[in-house]
This record gives sequence, structure tokens and C-alpha cells, in this order.
Amino acid sequence: MTTPRSVQRTYLVLMVGNTLAASLIWGINTIFLLDAGLSNFQAFAANAAFTAGMVLFEIPTGIVADTVGRRASYLLGTVTLAVSTLAYVGLWQIRGPFWMWLAASVLIGLGFTFFSGAVEAWLVDALASVGFTGTLDTVFGRGQVASGAAMLVGSVSGGWIAQQTSVGVPYLLRGGILLVMFVFAAVAMRDLGFTPERHGSTAQEVARLARQTVDLGWKVPPIRWLMVQAIATGGVGIYAFYALQPYLLELYGDPHAYQVAGLVAAAVAVAQMIGGLAAGQVRRIARRRTSALVVISLVSAGVMVAIGTVDSFAAVLALTGLWGLTFAAFTPVRQSYLNGLIPSRQRATLLSADSLMSSAGGVWAQPVLGRVADVRGYAASYVVSAAITAVAIPLILLSRRANAPADSYGPTPAQATS
Repeated sequence: MTTPRSVQRTYLVLMVGNTLAASLIWGINTIFLLDAGLSNFQAFAANAAFTAGMVLFEIPTGIVADTVGRRASYLLGTVTLAVSTLAYVGLWQIRGPFWMWLAASVLIGLGFTFFSGAVEAWLVDALASVGFTGTLDTVFGRGQVASGAAMLVGSVSGGWIAQQTSVGVPYLLRGGILLVMFVFAAVAMRDLGFTPERHGSTAQEVARLARQTVDLGWKVPPIRWLMVQAIATGGVGIYAFYALQPYLLELYGDPHAYQVAGLVAAAVAVAQMIGGLAAGQVRRIARRRTSALVVISLVSAGVMVAIGTVDSFAAVLALTGLWGLTFAAFTPVRQSYLNGLIPSRQRATLLSADSLMSSAGGVWAQPVLGRVADVRGYAASYVVSAAITAVAIPLILLSRRANAPADSYGPTPAQATS
């Protein structure tokens, strides 16, 4: 018999497996690209190509999740990511041309879009179908704790493995873990509380769900302003995380200390675990979710200014942990707020649309900030990142003006929208 507890266990395993596979390379990704002969601008342009791939494929893969099934979408994601990860290793070995890096990065973006929206939508609908009576903030918080633990193990071991072997080996291990997750999901995942619907050809289905994305997403004021916030600030977090790898090595004084670079992801992982544990307690401090989001954004911007102005390895490493804590606190609150605003049947599509907006933010922000780093240095790029982060505050306040029920801490969104 499927119970809320068993659904949450499956969700946690998925989060651990996905994060472990991804985090093996998080601590060394920028270093890997630079080692392959790319410049800072090219490295972050490759990352931007990854986010561009997410922009291109978010809605089509969201439609796959809503019309074929969330389980099918997840399985496609594991296979696509495994193949594209191996392509990265091949390009590193042959020091492939820049355009091939861009193509491989787009393919990685495609893989992640099969995940984005699908797993979250699967969880919310499955919990609603088995009579879950808790709050999603707590469930998402537990997911962050599990992801943080996996990220801590993956990032530290990835840096150590790269130090002992080469920066390419963690990518090979990542591909292997993804194949294991394929087998697990094929056995453990079932689409509960959701029945796929098709109303015509693929082209007609794309058009229908695209219209629903506009009608049920963009035309709804609180959702629209959250999506604009994602476009404006979504790329800053990606840049800030990956730029910390070479920036900390620069402050440390040894460009080949890969284990030190892994400390970036480790610090963020610990912060993510703490933030996940605290997710259920935010409701005791803030009466509205938008209030929490505004305060967290303000603190995050201030921390980025400090990272860009303090010229000390130890201080920047500590500030990295604090910045990671703000990110970890922001995510589950925003997830719960957004899920409370959208209907169940279009959940995966609308969550993918929101992820698309965040990816679009990464397309413009990463090469811009990478160029700032090339011209003015990493420190200056963090000050610019802080200014961009601050833009989230008025946008969240505009979403708040709608006074949506999901803004207040009350019933779980799974109950409110099912």
C-alpha cells in the first residue's frame, strides 16, 4: 500500500541520487572547462548554453510530463544526462572546439528539463492522492536536507577524486550514478493522483498547453511577478556558485588545489542542510511567504557585496556558507508559494515554465558576469551580482499585492489545489 511516508521516501531517494550525480562535478566544473582550454567568458558562455537548452526545452519536456507521465519524463532525463556527460568527457580529452562545447551544454540542458517540474509535480500530486495532511514546506525542507547531504558527499569526494586522478573522472562516475537512478525510478516511481491527458496531435498538444501556461501562469499576477523575478535574478545563483571555484583558488594561491575548490560546494551543501531543517520553522517568524522571500533576498544581496569586497580566503569561504544558507532558505518557501498558486493538472507544465524563466535569466546573466570577471576580476562580478539580486525585492512585493491564499501559512498547496 502506498502511504505518504513511502511517497516521501521515494522522493528523498530521487533527490539524493540526482544531487549526488550532479554534485560530483559541481566543485570542479569551472576548473574542468578552463582546463579544457576555455577562457572565463567561454566557460560561462558554455554554462549559458546549458541554460539556453533549458529555455528551449522546458515547455516541451513539461508537456511530456503532463501528457505521457512524470515517471517517463524522469527516465528520459537520466538517459539524456548520462549521454551528454560522457560527451563532455570526450571534448575534454580532445580539447574540442568551442562550438562543440556549446552543443554538448545544450544537450545537458535538455536532460535537466526532463527533471525540472516533473519530480516536484509527481511529489505534490502523489501526496495529495494518498491523503497527506502536513505542509509542503516541511517536505521540501527534508528534500533539501537530503540533497544537502548528498551534495556534501559528492562535492568533497568529487574534488578529492579529481585531485587524485584527473578532473575528468568525476564526470564518468556521474554517468554511472545516473544509470543506477534510471533503474531505481523504473521500479519505484508510479504516477499517483495524476492521469495523463492528450487531446490531439503533438503539435496541437503543445499549442494547447502553451495557451494554458499563459492563461494559468503569466496572466495570473502573483505567478507572473514570480516568473519575472526568475528572469531577472535566476542566473545569479548559478554564476555565483561556479565562479567561487576559481575565485577561492585565486585567494588560496594554488590554481590546482581541486580539493579546496570542492569546499565551495561543501559549504553550500552544509548550508542547504541547515536551511532545509529550518524550512518548517520559517512560518513561526514570518506570517506571509513573500515577507520571508523579501528578507532572504536582502540578506543574500548583502552577503554578495561582502564576498566581493573582503580579500580573504577564510572570510570568503565563511561568507559562501552564509550565502548558501540564504539560497537554501529561499527555495522551499518559493516552491510552496508557487505550488499553492497553480492547478494540479498543469502543475508540471507551469513549474517547467517557471524553471524556463530562471534558465532565461542564466542565459543573459552568466556571460555578462563572466565578462565582468574577465575585465574587472571575480570580486567586481560579485558586487554586480548583488545589485541584480536586489531586483528580486520589488518583484516579490508586486506578487504580494495579489494577497493570494498561498501567501499565508495555512493548508498545504496539495490540498488547496487538488
